[in-house]
Amino acid sequence: MQDGKTITEMEIINAPWNKELTISDVTYEGGFKMMHIRIKEGKRFTDLELDYETAGHMAEMMGKWAKDNTPAE
Repeated sequence: MQDGKTITEMEIINAPWNKELTISDVTYEGGFKMMHIRIKEGKRFTDLELDYETAGHMAEMMGKWAKDNTPAE
């Protein structure tokens, strides 16, 4: 535990244009949970924390986009 929170890395995703996404589960003291996404672009980092409602909504939107934009075989 660091700074009153426990961080569990879930997955690292290599994305287009040499970007790396690190997805982690963060549990704060008292049990509050967030999904942490770190986007690494060269030497620059962007951090984003999502609650379960926002993460679920984003997952639905991303899934729909991926389905709608999958090339026909």
